[in-house]
Amino acid sequence: MSVEEGKAAPLFTLKDANGDKVALKDLRGQYVVVYFYPKDDTPGCTLEAEGFRDLSKQLDKTNTVVLGISADDEASHQKFIGKYKLNFTLLCDPDRKVMTKYGAYGEKMMYGKKTIGVIRSTVIVGPNGKVIKHWRKVPKAADHPSKVLEILQSQG
Repeated sequence: MSVEEGKAAPLFTLKDANGDKVALKDLRGQYVVVYFYPKDDTPGCTLEAEGFRDLSKQLDKTNTVVLGISADDEASHQKFIGKYKLNFTLLCDPDRKVMTKYGAYGEKMMYGKKTIGVIRSTVIVGPNGKVIKHWRKVPKAADHPSKVLEILQSQG
């Protein structure tokens, strides 16, 4: 199943930093930002996470939940959340099944070489469970959260 704007977002259930299960279907009725990132506490991923953290008040006004997904485990997510005072949910996808389903894992260019890995990407899911916007490749992690907010603010 591929991710297409206007179509239903692929459903998933993953564990958060506390080991609790979070299911996309349980978040119906609100906007959900699902962003995929390579690794906790690395430069680009930290800038992106801090961006979502710093925009949380504006995101709250748009009835939005932010879910960050990486292959990191619960302990890594707990450290990352604590170190940067992140105020949104991080989910664990150790076998990269959800990433693969969303096209966020596969072949990519890194430093001029083809490699297999996590592709930084984001999907905004509407209150009805349909994909509103899909960034297949996020070019600048630091600038991305504000672009996500702009789309969400235009939904009103």
